[in-house]
Amino acid sequence: MDVRLTAEQRQLREAAAELADDLGPGSVADLDDATRVARLEKAVDGTGFRTLRSDGASGVEVAIVAEEFGRRLVDVPFLGPVLADDLARRVGASLSQAPEMSSVDFTRSLVGVAESPPELGRLSEEDTGRWHALALTATTADIVGAARGALTLAVEYAKMREQYGATIGSYQAVGHLLAESLALIEGCVSVLRHAAWAVDELPVLEAVEAGRVAKIYCARSALTVCETSIQVHGGIGNTWECLAHVFLRRVLAATEAWPVKLEEVTIGLS
Repeated sequence: MDVRLTAEQRQLREAAAELADDLGPGSVADLDDATRVARLEKAVDGTGFRTLRSDGASGVEVAIVAEEFGRRLVDVPFLGPVLADDLARRVGASLSQAPEMSSVDFTRSLVGVAESPPELGRLSEEDTGRWHALALTATTADIVGAARGALTLAVEYAKMREQYGATIGSYQAVGHLLAESLALIEGCVSVLRHAAWAVDELPVLEAVEAGRVAKIYCARSALTVCETSIQVHGGIGNTWECLAHVFLRRVLAATEAWPVKLEEVTIGLS
């Protein structure tokens, strides 16, 4: 496995990041901006990101987009449609005949998540496992992206918030918290990249196992990162106006979609 992204994959990441940065919510108030959401919906629909699998994209490429969208709290459906697209491709039906799960948006709600759509009954055990591995990996990528976003939010706040005549980021205790969060995210990126590659490249049982391991590891790490972000923000981190809680909610929502229990994993995790 080569963990390096190809030139095309880097371009895909840049395109997803640019869209997310331009139109993702920059504040809690932006979540209620219908004009922004409409522009975001139109932009995402026009990119073809929702039909990546039928266009021949790999699990790694789906994960790249999911991670960037999680990082900027993109609040229009992506994971639901892209999983429906993969399912339709495997069933041999048009996307309109498969469950679109169009309301699945982890910033807002889990309504519409179909963890075991009836169309899976028409697939072979191999295809069912591949689809499940993709669902695990895509939700894990969203979790990792949200953790990255939460850390960025905390770092930016630590650079500008002053106490006792100095920015709080200059204090060792705060710096250590942020450094530990970064280390957790780096570990998450590695295990996520392996799971995303495994979707298409490893035997199906190993691909599902890789997805399960990644989901458990990354969900635990992301929860710590989000809680650290709230802690660094201090009192304001516990208010509705601070985006830190939105990142935390997104991590929790994505963790509950296609959840994994520790006993389902056959290798040891500490």
